[in-house]
Amino acid sequence: MNGRTQKDPFSGFRSGFAAIAGAPNVGKSTLLNRLIGEKISIISSKPQTTRNRIMGVMHGENHQIVFLDTPGVHESEKTFNRKIVQVALTAIDEVDLVLVVIDASSPEDRSESMIIEKLKKRPKTPAVLAINKIDRVEKTKLLKIIDKWSDIGIPFADIVPISALLGTQVPHLAESMVKLLPEGPPFFPEDALTDMPERFIVCEMIREKIFENTGQEVPYGTAVTIEDFSEDAGIIRIHAAIHVERDSQKGIIIGKNGAMLKTIGTQARMDIEHLLGAKVFLKLFVRVEKNWSRDPRAIRKLGY
Repeated sequence: MNGRTQKDPFSGFRSGFAAIAGAPNVGKSTLLNRLIGEKISIISSKPQTTRNRIMGVMHGENHQIVFLDTPGVHESEKTFNRKIVQVALTAIDEVDLVLVVIDASSPEDRSESMIIEKLKKRPKTPAVLAINKIDRVEKTKLLKIIDKWSDIGIPFADIVPISALLGTQVPHLAESMVKLLPEGPPFFPEDALTDMPERFIVCEMIREKIFENTGQEVPYGTAVTIEDFSEDAGIIRIHAAIHVERDSQKGIIIGKNGAMLKTIGTQARMDIEHLLGAKVFLKLFVRVEKNWSRDPRAIRKLGY
């Protein structure tokens, strides 16, 4: 080596893991997709759409943030809901940075209190607050929200009003988070957006269309599993099962003459083709798994 030291190619590079925490329906998944520039986390106007911890990677010239999009934090007596909330709170223990997201137009006091209590137990983990949906509130109300959270007992490194839907202030939010990351090499190659397998994202895309097209309790009683995922003559063939808890839910998912199931399948197929960059043949089945969300064994079997 002639006495020379090789320069570290990642000198000055910042990288780390960040958990996105918040109440249901505050826009966490929309924000994740905006930050990484690609749709990997499903979105719905209905609360509690996200059930698993979804990982998304944001790349920059001198940084990489690995985001964990977590389920919405809320109180519930249901076995399944308590399980997914535990997933969200546990993520805070495993990261370099916490990004708390609140809805400026619709505060959720109890959910926010649960997150605050958790953060107080992790005082050494830096946190940033994103006040989302500022396009829905007047400036005077926004200023009151900022004042409230500035004096809430958590030393946020930054408080950033944003609109994840419109992209307002999202670049500034990203810059604030990068400054808080430790120095170190990237965890993933430049072309990696997530570590979730394609089968998982396909299931999520199908579930998103169920949320968009059905109402009331039906989406919350459904889960999706892949039974066949293969490629033949340039066409990706996917057989997926939609699991519901009751016969009445099965009838709603199928719809009159199969119309609802066809709508869900058509919309999901378009998103899946965009994801995979290939022609997709998607076949959906509907099966009844009685009260699966109350059965720990069934919950595990269905991937949760």
